[in-house]
Amino acid sequence: MQREDYNLAFLLRYENVAWYENGKVRILDRRVYPYKIEFVECTNYMQVSEAIRDMVTQSAGPYTAVGMGMALAAYEARHLKREDKLAFLNEAADKLAHSRPTTANRYGQITMKCVEKAEEALSLGFDPVQCIFEQTIESLNRRYHTMEKAARYLVEQIPENGVVLTQCFGETIIGMMCRIANEQHKSIRFYHAETRPYLQGARLTASVCHEMGFDSTVISDNMTAYVLEKKDVDLFTSAADTIAMDGHIANKIGTFQIAILCKYFGIPYFVTGIPDIDKSSVKDIMIEERDAEMVLSMNGLKHTMEGVKGLYPSFDITPPHLISGIITDKGIFSPYDLHSYTKTAVEAFY
Repeated sequence: MQREDYNLAFLLRYENVAWYENGKVRILDRRVYPYKIEFVECTNYMQVSEAIRDMVTQSAGPYTAVGMGMALAAYEARHLKREDKLAFLNEAADKLAHSRPTTANRYGQITMKCVEKAEEALSLGFDPVQCIFEQTIESLNRRYHTMEKAARYLVEQIPENGVVLTQCFGETIIGMMCRIANEQHKSIRFYHAETRPYLQGARLTASVCHEMGFDSTVISDNMTAYVLEKKDVDLFTSAADTIAMDGHIANKIGTFQIAILCKYFGIPYFVTGIPDIDKSSVKDIMIEERDAEMVLSMNGLKHTMEGVKGLYPSFDITPPHLISGIITDKGIFSPYDLHSYTKTAVEAFY
């Protein structure tokens, strides 16, 4: 199998996302990257779930982490009888899938496929740990390959010497966009909204784009209108944690307000990702609320008076009238016509 992480930044190489080996899962701690390169080591699947919940890995990183967590769960259950082993794995699949509520449907597709793979392995006399690990790598490879197709459509929308605004960390699509632009020798300048409170835009997206050779400028989230007005931005792009079939998308908090500004300034906003066929409308999107203390401090330093309260919804919802197009592996779709995506064969993504 050819790995699809070639010519990508450090952050996107498979071993640096999440990796199972010898009864442990190692996850790059994105909370401190790039000023520290540290890995969180998990010795049971519950610790993997906690690491995802605690934002050790974010964006598409948890898709890999839950798969590796299932390999670890199979290792934990190695001495159990078949029936007890499968019960243990089903419990692990549910726990890992619900590590974060907004994307539980996506995580669940991965973890349940791991249970199916374990059952198949046991029937054939194979090691379920190794089989789940290999399936997780295949899933990772498949997602990278699929998002490379989407990235080609995205890069087509960017003019030579174009200027692109990003939000949060789209992970795979960011790396693939940069790799394809490099292959085409296309020059792009990036502005990255920092994405408080975890600063994924500043620490992760900017790091990937810079490492891959692009002019990268970080802005604080409240500078977006200034940049859109003054810096000749050609388009705004983000990934999405959920793409409902009615065209509403959920992405990192702050995406909605940037989309509003883009509409005001006449700048297209392209969302990248695969529609969530199991979410028919905005009513199916759950917004995760996280610890409000995160907005009251920065790098461990509290910057509010004791007693001041905070608010931290992790995502917001952008309606379809603010979206220029949903860029998928099959091309660009109107957010009002996502059902057309399903009219041709839909390949497995997760």
